[in-house]
Amino acid sequence: MFSVPRNLSNVARSFVRSKHTLPSLSYDYGALEPIISKEIMEIHHTKHHQTYVNNLNTAEAQLAEAQSKKDVSKIISLGGALRFNGGGHINHSIFWQNLTPDCTDPSTELKAALEQQFGSVENFKKELTTLTVAIQGSGWGWLGYNKKTGKLQLAALPNQDPLEASTGLIPLFGIDVWEHAYYLQYKNVRPSYVEAIFEIANWTDISKRYSAAK
Repeated sequence: MFSVPRNLSNVARSFVRSKHTLPSLSYDYGALEPIISKEIMEIHHTKHHQTYVNNLNTAEAQLAEAQSKKDVSKIISLGGALRFNGGGHINHSIFWQNLTPDCTDPSTELKAALEQQFGSVENFKKELTTLTVAIQGSGWGWLGYNKKTGKLQLAALPNQDPLEASTGLIPLFGIDVWEHAYYLQYKNVRPSYVEAIFEIANWTDISKRYSAAK
């Protein structure tokens, strides 16, 4: 249930304090070349992700106002914008950290889990690639952790649907297959882009997420 603030001025002050911002990258825009070009990274980060952040802030401000007025209809109508832009912000914030220009390997713990679940690390890559390439339109391919089963699990989601909120799986590694993520470089050959992503996968980050999820 939504809480109703006492007055809108308090809501506005609270919103300013909690406003979302674009996360900075730990590497330069050109650092992931030749897998992802500098042009794609800069546009993807400063234009697309920034738009999700801006729209999320706007939707949350509208939500706060609607809550203060007890406007249930307006609150409900904002669900789509919050899901889409909030998901875009969550997904991209993970995506940037999932990538690295450095050479990394899965931790011993994660490697063992991948081998147990998929037979081998290479077979995991093939299964996630197949699942991700097959997404119709825009979306994300994910490696997640299922806390109920204690196992790794793959998932494909449309648009910017966030993994944990949509499936309960904790996100470990995501592959963005919106066209803005690759089209300037790979054109319509999505498989080549998805296969190449593994060359810049930040297994240190993915392994840390796995340990934290457990």
